[in-house]
Amino acid sequence: MPIWFDDSRGLLFLNTLNQASLGEVLGIVFVAMGDDFVTASMPVNATTHQPFGRLHGGASVALAETVASCAGALTVNPAIHAVVGMEINANHIRPVSQGHVHATATAEAIGRTSQVWSVRITDDAGQLVCISRMTMAVIEIETRSSGFYCLGNQAKGRDQSRDLSLS
Repeated sequence: MPIWFDDSRGLLFLNTLNQASLGEVLGIVFVAMGDDFVTASMPVNATTHQPFGRLHGGASVALAETVASCAGALTVNPAIHAVVGMEINANHIRPVSQGHVHATATAEAIGRTSQVWSVRITDDAGQLVCISRMTMAVIEIETRSSGFYCLGNQAKGRDQSRDLSLS
């Protein structure tokens, strides 16, 4: 049984949500979605390397947070709720120098006021690269007549909101 609030919001919605964000800068693309998981891929290249040519741990954490946050957002009614990160941790298991890494988020707990998600990041060979856990708060959001808005741009000094409603 799907855990998503609205089954019509799929990969197109997630990839649109990811535009003009850190996820887009890092090359994160949502590639799969099932009844209880979301998977995204990210290239391992000069943009995501640390100075010694290996995948930067911060890029892995950004990938984990992007996948978990977007998955969490799909479980709530976007007209009245959003999810925001409270805590994230990561254990980096193995280095990667090239190719892609693939992050799959699955819910450990989906509550009324908080969610906990596990994220497994693997390389192209399927070997575990990083394991992460993220806790998110479920908050009420400001609503506007035309639908769901992301108000996060205001925190970046931009004064406009992005309409993310998709038909």
